[in-house]
Order: sequence, then structure tokens, then C-alpha cells
Amino acid sequence: MPRRPRVVLPGVPLHIIQRGNNRTACFYAEDDYRFYLEWLEKCAVDHGCQIHAYVLMTNHVHLLLSFDQCGAPGALMKALGQRYVQYANRTYRRSGTLWEGRFRSALVQAESYLLLCQRYIELNPVRAGMVENPADYPWSSYRCNALGVENPLVSPHALYWSLGGEADERLTAYRELFRSELEPGVVDQLRAVTNGNFVLGDERFSAQVVEALGRRVTPGVSGRPRRKSAAEEVLPLH
Repeated sequence: MPRRPRVVLPGVPLHIIQRGNNRTACFYAEDDYRFYLEWLEKCAVDHGCQIHAYVLMTNHVHLLLSFDQCGAPGALMKALGQRYVQYANRTYRRSGTLWEGRFRSALVQAESYLLLCQRYIELNPVRAGMVENPADYPWSSYRCNALGVENPLVSPHALYWSLGGEADERLTAYRELFRSELEPGVVDQLRAVTNGNFVLGDERFSAQVVEALGRRVTPGVSGRPRRKSAAEEVLPLH
């Protein structure tokens, strides 16, 4: 059965998850995280991608990025994945698969859900019980986005810049978004749309994606299909 094409549109942010094979560890030491981030920055530049948020967990990676060419995210992840596998195999004298097949992804409606997605990404270490505050985790974009720590890898989205006219205003406004954790239902839906290669947005955004791509982007259902409206063809976040 052929693989379903990715849902990608130039200019629309994309949330990516890549997991270790069988959920096993991808990173073992601090040098591993540093190597991955160094090459993520290089590959993002090479393939015309802007990284808005990221987190490197022990056995998986989250990225939120924008791009101008449809093939850019795939090219970035292929180049980065190959480079990191070569490094890991050489460093740990291993061989075989490191990543769990294709990366998962979801288009993100910027004006409504981009900052929500950034919170989801940067709160991963808190949800996992690794730290109490996202600022205590060194392998994410939170310190850059919330505290102003310089990070050449991060390219803030226009929605981030709109949080305030001055740097202090933006940083304060961004930290305020983290005063409460995401509701479990929201977390579940964010996971579902990303693991399913769907879209994260309202009905209007959903309809626009269907019109642009000209195809259905949700799983089929059993039984006799009924005719659906364009907005029903994708999975909106409620």
C-alpha cells in the first residue's frame, strides 16, 4: 500500500516529531545533543527552513519550522538524520536503524495555534517529569523564546514578534503563556494530528488546506462513505 503523501504547504508552519526506533534512546550524552543542534542549524540554512521552536528529548525530537519550498522539511530531516546516524554509529560503535521510519508532521494554523504548539513543544520535559520549569531544561528553545538567551538556531515567527514592541515585552508575554500547563485533551489532540499527518487549525483553515491540496487528509472510515464538506476533510483542533 503506497504511503500517504505528506501534508505540506510553503509558508505554513509545520510541527515535526521524529522518534527513536522502537522508542529507544537517540541521545546518550551532552555531546550528542550539541552535535544534533549544530547540524540542525546547518541543515536548516542549507534547505531554507526557519526553526521557531524545538526540544530534544531522550528518545525523540520535536521541531516547529517554516519553509518556502514543499520539499524543504523532508530534505532537512533526511540530511540531518543521516548525519546524526553516522555520528552515533561512529561514536558508540553501533550499526543499524536509529530512527523510527518517517518523521510525523502536522501543518499549523499560525494565527490561532502556533504559540500553542510552541508551548506544547517546550513543555515536553515538564510533562515527562524531567524538570519542574522549562527553563531548567537545556535542550529546548524555551530559554531563547522566554528568557532572551541568544540562540542562532531559533528564528522567531511573526506571531512571536507581535507579542510586544520591545524585547522585554515579548519575553514577559511569552512567559505568561506558560503560567498554566496545557489541558490533557489539548495535548492528546496535538499528538493525534501530528502522528496522523493532519492539520492543526480551525474549520476555515482546514477548508483552505483541502482546497490547496485537492485531496483528503484524514483516515478513511469503514462502511459506505458519505459525501463530506471541505472543512470535514481535515481534523480541526477544538
